[in-house]
Parts: sequence; C-alpha cells; structure tokens
Amino acid sequence: MHRYRNRSGESGVVAYDIGKDSITIQFSGGDRYLYTERSAGADNIARMRALAEDGRGLSTFISQHIRQRYARKLN
Repeated sequence: MHRYRNRSGESGVVAYDIGKDSITIQFSGGDRYLYTERSAGADNIARMRALAEDGRGLSTFISQHIRQRYARKLN
C-alpha cells in the first residue's frame, strides 16, 4: 500500500494500492475496500487512481460518486 499524501489534511483515506483494473483504498478507521472497473466503472477507477496519486480529493470523490460500489471489503 502507498501512503495517501492527504494534501487537504482532512481526508478519511490513509493508503491506496493500484492494480491492473482496480484500486484498494484503506480508510482512517483501518477498513480496506477493493474497487474494480466492474464494480465502480472504468472511468471512475481511472479518476480514483489519478486522485490517489495527486493526494487530494479521493475521499470526497468516493463519498459523492462511488458510495457503496466496491467489489468487496477486505478486512
């Protein structure tokens, strides 16, 4: 997992891991979720990857656009 830079200082995301057609997000409470192109859509996964690498806006994007569209909870 890569540490999320959290440029705003207010994100609920702490880490992420980018896969071939997916992204895994770890939130501040410790929960990890796998989002795939199949569960959330290819365009959304591409946007989540870009936001993760930028370190800003990922938590907001998930809460506003993705919500519960994860493939599975990992822990």
